[in-house]
Amino acid sequence: MSVDPMAYETQFFGFTPQTCMLRIYLAFQDYLFEVMQVVEGVILKKLDKMPSCEISHSQVRQCTEEFLLFMKDRFDKLFGKMEEVLLHLVLSIPNNVLLPEDRVHEQYPYSTEQFQALQEEIRQLQLQCRAEAAAEQALRAELEEQKVVKAELEKILQWFDNLEKIFREQGIGSLQESLAFLTQSSKKLQVVLKEVEQKSEKLKLCDKLM
Repeated sequence: MSVDPMAYETQFFGFTPQTCMLRIYLAFQDYLFEVMQVVEGVILKKLDKMPSCEISHSQVRQCTEEFLLFMKDRFDKLFGKMEEVLLHLVLSIPNNVLLPEDRVHEQYPYSTEQFQALQEEIRQLQLQCRAEAAAEQALRAELEEQKVVKAELEKILQWFDNLEKIFREQGIGSLQESLAFLTQSSKKLQVVLKEVEQKSEKLKLCDKLM
C-alpha cells in the first residue's frame, strides 16, 4: 500500500485513497475465499456421487488451500499494479488543480512571513481577549462587593432613620442635636473620670506615706 498521505485528495473525497484501496482489496479477497468455498463444496458433492473414487475429502481440502494460496499470490501482484494505476490516475488530484474552497488562497496569496505575522497578530489578540476577560471578571467581583457594602450602608441608614423617628416621638429633638449632646456629655464624662482617677492616685500615694 502507498504511504503517501495524499492530504489534498482526502480533503476532496472525504476519505483517504489508501483506505479506499484497502477496502477494495479486502472485498476482492473475501470474494475469492467465498468462491473457493463454493468450488470445494461442488467438488465434494461430485465425489460423494462417485463411490469408486479414491480421492478423500482431506485431499480436496489440501488442493483447495494450495490453489487458494496460488490465486492469492497472483491477485496480490495484480492488485499492486491496479493500486498504482488507480492512485495515480483516478484517485489523485493534479498539481495544477485547485479545489473550489481553496480558490481564496489564489485570490489572496500570503507569503510565509505574512502568514507568520498574521499568526502573531492572532496570538496578540487572543492575549488581549484573555486580559479583557480577566478584567471584566475582576470588575464583576468588585460590583458584587459594592452591592454588599451598599446593602450594609442601607441598613445603617435605616437604623439612623428609625433612631431619629424614636427621638422625635420621645420629644428629644433631632438626631443631629442628640448626637452632638451625647458627644459633649461623653467628653464631660471623660474629664470627670480623669479627675477621679487623679484624685484616686493622690489618695493611694497619701496612704503609702502614712
